[in-house]
Amino acid sequence: MIKRLYILVIVQMVCTLGFTQSSLSLPAYKDSSLSIDIRLSDLLSRMTLEEKVGQLLCPLGWEMYEIKGNEVYPSGKFKQLVKERNAGMLWATYRADPWTKKTLSSGLNPELAAKAGNALQKYVMENTRLGIPMFLAEEAPHGHMAIGTTVFPTGIGMAASWSPELIKEVGQVIAKEIRSQGGHISYGPVLDLTRDPRWSRVEETFGEDPVLSGVLGAAMVEGLGGGDLSQKYATIATLKHFLAYAVPEGGQNGNYASVGIRDLHQNFLPPFHKAIDAGALSVMTSYNSIDGIPCTSNHYLLTQLLRNEWKFRGFVVSDLYSIEGIHESHFVAPTKEKAAISAVMAGVDVDLGGDAYTNLCHAVQNGQMDKAVIDTAVCRVLRMKFEMGLFEHPYVEPKVAEKIVRSKEHISLARKMAQASITLLKNENSILPLNKKINKVAVIGPNADNRYNMLGDYTAPQEDSNVKTVLDGIIAKLSPSRVEYVKGCAIRDTAVNEIKQAVDVARCAEVVIAVVGGSSARDFKTSYKETGAAVAEQGSISDMECGEGFDRATLSLLGRQQELLEALKQTGKPLIVVYIEGRPLEKNWASEYADALLTAYYPGQEGGNAIADVLFGDYNPAGRLPISVPRSVGQIPVYYNKKAPRNHDYVEMSASPIYTFGYGMSYTTFEYSDLQIVQKGPYCFEVSFNVKNTGKYDGEEVAQLYIRHKYASVVQPMRQLKHFKRFPLRKGEEKSIIFTLAEEDLCIINQDVERTVEAGVFQIMIGSSPDDIRLNGLFSVE
Repeated sequence: MIKRLYILVIVQMVCTLGFTQSSLSLPAYKDSSLSIDIRLSDLLSRMTLEEKVGQLLCPLGWEMYEIKGNEVYPSGKFKQLVKERNAGMLWATYRADPWTKKTLSSGLNPELAAKAGNALQKYVMENTRLGIPMFLAEEAPHGHMAIGTTVFPTGIGMAASWSPELIKEVGQVIAKEIRSQGGHISYGPVLDLTRDPRWSRVEETFGEDPVLSGVLGAAMVEGLGGGDLSQKYATIATLKHFLAYAVPEGGQNGNYASVGIRDLHQNFLPPFHKAIDAGALSVMTSYNSIDGIPCTSNHYLLTQLLRNEWKFRGFVVSDLYSIEGIHESHFVAPTKEKAAISAVMAGVDVDLGGDAYTNLCHAVQNGQMDKAVIDTAVCRVLRMKFEMGLFEHPYVEPKVAEKIVRSKEHISLARKMAQASITLLKNENSILPLNKKINKVAVIGPNADNRYNMLGDYTAPQEDSNVKTVLDGIIAKLSPSRVEYVKGCAIRDTAVNEIKQAVDVARCAEVVIAVVGGSSARDFKTSYKETGAAVAEQGSISDMECGEGFDRATLSLLGRQQELLEALKQTGKPLIVVYIEGRPLEKNWASEYADALLTAYYPGQEGGNAIADVLFGDYNPAGRLPISVPRSVGQIPVYYNKKAPRNHDYVEMSASPIYTFGYGMSYTTFEYSDLQIVQKGPYCFEVSFNVKNTGKYDGEEVAQLYIRHKYASVVQPMRQLKHFKRFPLRKGEEKSIIFTLAEEDLCIINQDVERTVEAGVFQIMIGSSPDDIRLNGLFSVE
């Protein structure tokens, strides 16, 4: 009796103190009332070396599930992976494309994707010793690369909008679609600064300028959650690719990058720094080397700079198999184990591919490295899992995913983003916009009605109804009876020759719209490297001439496209040329002979509607080039902010690009006036001016502010973008624009590789492009 009373008293005391029987037995790492530091320390103390290394593995995920009817289950391969490797992360579980062999019929729709994520989480939570939830990392450079998701323009297209506001909205949609399906990590944005359009991945980037790339990259990161993982739909934004990946020798993907240390700090690093300040919590290494050091084993970049100087608190992930590449491609490590050691010691926390780091247990056990290095990497990953609340909320609701993904609102944003990106390069005699009362339009070209050629690389299979081509968009504006379509030719295959039919149709039309360019569309005939990059096989006749692995030696139109354009011109009918492209293709002929010329990049699923909106005046174009268009590959690299001295012309041609960074036309005109420069502090200047719409249409202008340090201790660019703003103006309306130049805008990297402001005179140039400066001014820094 006394014993029973004693037990009752103890129970009452426990209840009074707010404990329950279950909480008393709950491990600290599972107790959400405790701080993350306490939970993390407790979990780490319980983990074996093998379990720790497992958290650093990120194997390929698309073979880890099985679909049975309307349900999804963990595959045998997944169960084996968990048992043998304790993997804590998967990559591209929801991915579908020819490389993964996942199709519309064999892959995951949004509801099934959510069920797959739940099934995998449930298995690791209930069938592993510690029940640590998994991270699911997904490709998302211009939309989640999964079936049924919203496809936006590729990076170079989004950059042409010069609109951080729109890009932030896109980021919010991408994050919402990924998280609602059970994913957690978004791979993107791609912040590689590109100066060589021969390179196959230009389409993924934000172009050639560090300020534009940094502002837009930060906006995307903010949309993805800004590093606040407590938000319901926040993802861990992964910045790609660290570093100088987009300037390979010969324009060939993964090649050595010849870049000076000052150029790295002045141009290539700032976009990443700005995006990290905006909340990016993951950085991906790149395949290339810089000055003889593979980027995946570069201690200076990944530890000294990223961690010690920038105070980056997230985790670093290798690019796919790039750790093996230290051994197999760069030949600086004699074994895969040595490669793994060099990567983790340099600061790479996660192995994308899930194989190289399996050697780390052996390396620790044999005294080749300290286990504290493993603990540090594991803590970086686990902290993010705690911050995201995955231990308490590992599952999602499949029906919610079905409702959210590719909603009407998301599709509307895809169209808005595509509209904003379209760039008008020529409009002879104001032929555009076209009158909707036109009797007959000829729509011709290999990209006029090809759905996959609208989308770019890193895109999942699509149902036909999800993608609008240029032909679809024009028919929607007019009617089928007033539109005639002929393909004319293929992108690359010279055996496709319908030029005579195209000319016959053109002769009967009032205007000809020719849609040419390139393609990153993959098909099941494409061969792949183990990294997923396509292999450009000799004799291939697919359209694909761009996208990862498809580097170019020239920038001219391939196949019979040039022949087609010249034949159409000979009909004497007005010729409007639209380029669908992943890189700035050569446009010399079109610039001279077309009546109107536009580039729409890869405009995404709503691209056809957006292009038609521009052609027929329902949208006044305001896109600006994020990358210069060369006249010839012989000019490369040709970018606007080259350092002094000024270029001199070649024997054969001008040294300037045919269209420079920042250029783009409108259907209306703008007048700049009343420049004022007022000093607000030692390194702070307020720059104001007025812009007036002096044309016949409402429109949008993109005002751009460039500066030049007249004399500095190290050579500076002749002009460097510092601020820009896209804004609407009704016809006749005038608006005052204010930019504030701060200390960071005036900094240079001096001879000691230090960021500093030097005294001197600065020139301010304001206009609608660096070649169209309307206002000039000077100010001095003491």
